[in-house]
Amino acid sequence: MLAPARTKVLTTAPANALTNALTIDVEDYFQVSAMAPYIRRDEWEHRECRVEGNIARILELLAGHDTHATFFTLGWIAERYPKLVRNIVDAGHELASHGYGHERASDLTQTAFRSDIDRAKKLLEDIAGAEVKGYRAPSFSIGTKNLWAFDELARAGHRYSSSIYPIRHDHYGMPDSPRFAYRVGTGLLEIPVTTLRMGRRNLPSSGGGYFRLLPYALSRWMIRRVNEVDRESAIFYFHPWEIDAGQPRVAGIDAKTRFRHYVNIHRMENRLASLLADFRWGRMDDIFLDNASAHPVTAGRTAV
Repeated sequence: MLAPARTKVLTTAPANALTNALTIDVEDYFQVSAMAPYIRRDEWEHRECRVEGNIARILELLAGHDTHATFFTLGWIAERYPKLVRNIVDAGHELASHGYGHERASDLTQTAFRSDIDRAKKLLEDIAGAEVKGYRAPSFSIGTKNLWAFDELARAGHRYSSSIYPIRHDHYGMPDSPRFAYRVGTGLLEIPVTTLRMGRRNLPSSGGGYFRLLPYALSRWMIRRVNEVDRESAIFYFHPWEIDAGQPRVAGIDAKTRFRHYVNIHRMENRLASLLADFRWGRMDDIFLDNASAHPVTAGRTAV
């Protein structure tokens, strides 16, 4: 039986618009850090894993909009679903690392962090047959107390990180760090998740639960403002489970976690389709490594 023809959707972005980076953190619903108090790691193998189907839907969505993206992928997922990894690479997307077991970098010793990133990078590269240049820490968990993580990433052969979210948040955040790409002491490029500067505060404007919670028009305005006022490419992120309204509901979680995890999941895929049509999107490596001259970076670890 022949597959239905795929309809290409033309972007409505102006011809001279900046290209933004579209990123997907490849993990499943039961691996989210906020679920850790309710789901033990030794339960992961027994949970219904839905990441394959969700990634297939995302790949179809991206193909329909002629868009390439960067997939920060857990080694744990890649090890169990190698075809998923090859499908990502075969479709022209960038494969990057999200570590092996979704352990927060801030919870690991330097030795344990080294083992985690080395294991994930080797596994991903062996499966894909492609270099893994990028890394994103689970839950944006590199901060002032573990800046040694940058040295370890450079040692492991990563060329860039996207592990800092310059906001205040109860689970993560480094609000005084630079808002845009900068070099750390090792020469590694850190590419923070995008924020909008309003007064003295950085506001989240680049995906995840905020994108599901806020009206789409507001999210679109914030990204457009970063493009037009700051003249910088935005970094947007989401997770495969965020398009999955049929995922199993986790029992016994607190009200805050329940709200953050499930709010507007049923609207997410349509919002993503609008986002893909309204802006130009591409891979992290294409935008920030292969076109470095178009994106000047600052030096140092703490300058705003």
